[in-house]
Amino acid sequence: MSGPSEPDENDENDENAPAEEEEEDFAAMFEASQQPSSLHEGDAVEGTIVAIGSDVAFVDVGSKGEATIDLVELTEPGEPGESAEPSVKVGDKVKAVVVSTSGGIKLSHKLARQAATREALEDAYRSGLPVEGRVEKAIKGGFEVRFSSQRAFCPISQIDTRYTEDPSIHEGKVYTFRIVEIKRDGKDVVVSRRSLLEEEARERAEEVRKLIVPDAVLPGEVVSVRDYGAFVDLGGGVQGLLHVSEMSWSRVTDPSTIVQPGDEITVQVLRVDEEQGRISLGLKQLQADPWLAVSATYRVGQVMSGRVVRLADFGAFIEIAPGIEALAHVSTFPPTGKTDGWKASVSPGNEVAVEILTIDSERKRMGVAVVDEGSVRAENAHARASKKVELGAHLIGKVERHENYGVFVFLKPGSTGLLPVEETGLDHGEDLRRAFPVGSDVEVIVLEIDAERGRIRLSAKAVTEGREKSEARDFAERQDRAQSESFGSLAQTLRDAMKGGDKK
Repeated sequence: MSGPSEPDENDENDENAPAEEEEEDFAAMFEASQQPSSLHEGDAVEGTIVAIGSDVAFVDVGSKGEATIDLVELTEPGEPGESAEPSVKVGDKVKAVVVSTSGGIKLSHKLARQAATREALEDAYRSGLPVEGRVEKAIKGGFEVRFSSQRAFCPISQIDTRYTEDPSIHEGKVYTFRIVEIKRDGKDVVVSRRSLLEEEARERAEEVRKLIVPDAVLPGEVVSVRDYGAFVDLGGGVQGLLHVSEMSWSRVTDPSTIVQPGDEITVQVLRVDEEQGRISLGLKQLQADPWLAVSATYRVGQVMSGRVVRLADFGAFIEIAPGIEALAHVSTFPPTGKTDGWKASVSPGNEVAVEILTIDSERKRMGVAVVDEGSVRAENAHARASKKVELGAHLIGKVERHENYGVFVFLKPGSTGLLPVEETGLDHGEDLRRAFPVGSDVEVIVLEIDAERGRIRLSAKAVTEGREKSEARDFAERQDRAQSESFGSLAQTLRDAMKGGDKK
């Protein structure tokens, strides 16, 4: 049985072997790049990056050999204070143009401004190589652009992908252009920056589309704002719609109060419709849903203030907190005798006091009733509205509607009772509608409550009878007191008379 192997004195050299092999690979690539090839300056090529050095990337251009391209051309500018990183990796495909074959094949994505001779510009035109140029000044219909000692013209529509309201903002800027036309032996050159921007946008769009999936959170720029929402560029010209209903948990009537064109925002992808090419975005989803805290913050019977946000045929929507709207149903308003008379007390934009009647956190619904703040404080209105509807209770309600068999009386939000004809106290043949106009107050006593069937039976006659009995009792008590006082006075008179007789 053999023991543990002895350390090999060559192990340390083996550990360094990969680094040495890498250096040899770079050396071989560099030597190969120096070999002559059949490529010529101005030729357009497509190759594969096989290695990345400290200053250059090595590109395999097939049977024509290897070439180099300055790494700075393949590096995206980083954030301030951060080192820039190459935007490519080994195995990536690159398109470029041969700019030199002296001492090896050298590629470039663009022709540097300082090297833009007339011959170089013509080569760039033929090969489609982008060229750096400086915008000298705005002129009629466009801009004068200078490439070293050469001048060119860029139409105003070709300076950017968006309309330029102030042409002077481009003056003095160094951009990359594509030559679209050369006339008179290179003396008249027409260039376009827009074509390059659109090409870059298409490339970015392909990458961006891979990221656009439901629930993805992405940065974007607001492109335009409409009445129904805002269009957001997610990159590369890929736009999604941020609908007004998805901007905030609170109701938004004017999207421009939330976002403006040019704003950089973060949005969440809600839906992607590949067939229609539509992307739906959300902004409020990145904020806490206020309804999650409703059950811990509010309770039935609580009175608070709210703002009327809109009216519907069935009631008023009232915002009691940002993102939390409650419904004051039409049935919770005391009758007024007029069609839609309830709307007079809840004008949109007004602050009102409300009492919470129901809370349904799961369905995000809350029912409230508007309480009269007028000359009475909300807490007193609350106490009045919360007076229990119980057997024998003496209440003041409002006439809601009439039927042949009686009058329906609004007692409090959610409670309406029936005042039968026989309990109205009216003589036979009297006009029920004239005696009890809709919206008028009526005193009643609760005679019966059928909780299962939701019925309440009232009586106005009982109020009158009770008042009459009370008045009769009061009269009798007064009479008793008067007689007692009268007998007391007579007795005193007799006693006084008797005392006078004794003295005689």
